[in-house]
Amino acid sequence: MRTIIKNAALILPDRILTKGFIVYSDGIITQIGEGNFEAYKESDNVIDAKGNYVSAGFIDMHTHGAGGHDFMDNTVEAYLGAAATHARYGTTSLVPTTLTSTTEELLHTFSVYKQANGQNDNGAAFLGLHLEGPYFAYSQRGAQDPKYLRNPEPEEYNRILAESNGNIIRWSMAPELDGALALGDLLKSKGILASLGHTDALYDEVVEAYKHGFTHVTHLYSCMSTVTRRNAYRYAGAIEAAYMIDDMSVEIIADGIHLPKALLQYVCKFKATDKIVLCTDSMRAAGMPDGEYILGSKEKGQKVIVEDGVAKLPDRSAFAGSVATADRLVRTMVEIAEVPLHDAVKMITQNAAEVLGVSKAKGSLEVGKDADIVIFDSKISVQTTIVKGKIIYTQN
Repeated sequence: MRTIIKNAALILPDRILTKGFIVYSDGIITQIGEGNFEAYKESDNVIDAKGNYVSAGFIDMHTHGAGGHDFMDNTVEAYLGAAATHARYGTTSLVPTTLTSTTEELLHTFSVYKQANGQNDNGAAFLGLHLEGPYFAYSQRGAQDPKYLRNPEPEEYNRILAESNGNIIRWSMAPELDGALALGDLLKSKGILASLGHTDALYDEVVEAYKHGFTHVTHLYSCMSTVTRRNAYRYAGAIEAAYMIDDMSVEIIADGIHLPKALLQYVCKFKATDKIVLCTDSMRAAGMPDGEYILGSKEKGQKVIVEDGVAKLPDRSAFAGSVATADRLVRTMVEIAEVPLHDAVKMITQNAAEVLGVSKAKGSLEVGKDADIVIFDSKISVQTTIVKGKIIYTQN
């Protein structure tokens, strides 16, 4: 069956087409046009966008869960539940993210991910796993459980890579740790995105890491070194390096909490638009009311309190992920950071696809690409989410 979305304000790679239509069949976009679509068939499925915005589906490249589920629960139910929740807010593709843990937990995660990926028919699609840790700087651990922090050792990470069956798409770590640069080289050779995060690296160490495949920054500003003084001398840190290295991409948790208005605008002023990606870094409380939750697995995770839409450790010493959903990120960038809608959408669609290496099929409304589509109104309230041509969510 062919589907036509009409009366749409299409957010295209280079512009917003105020009155357009889009056609897809068998999960692939086949036609995009301006004005009224004329060549209807009796068998066509027609969706009236009613003048609302229609864009490529949102891509969340860093999320730990949603809807009461955490990927570290290591159950198929958790994976599918989180994916379904995120889809309600416009996410059509996501990257399930782990936390620091034992090697055995990671290996079990791979098995569960494979099972869930084969059953994921009613939520955002999985693009591969993001290993966040366990190779982090203790001083920049944030809400990561310190008892699992360690340096990368070939025996361990080679086993992890071998048993992942190619399902790892990105890996975040502190590049200054012994053994991290060698792992960066290995990830680069396998087409896996190496990302620096939870790091105390100085500027020169980040520049060197970039040469070893660390081309992306995990949640810029969060758990990351900045200008510091050692023995009376000042040194630039990882944050400064992220700005100085033009080709290095950065992700920001644009919930308006992790980064306030001034920092959101600072990032947009000094980093090229096409190098900025929005991510939720959401934990299980995303899409849920305030209260007490567990970050990580229910058995081994840490207690978290969510108050006023902010997730924190119980002593309130650090944020514990976020409770953001993709629509909130776009809304924050438009309403608080005062970024044009076209740019804000690009940051969570096309830019994310480019960084993850999936832009041939996803990230923009173009003929030949997957029919991953979201319809939303002027307040960035999601009306319909379509994944590979299938309507996953529609507002009643």
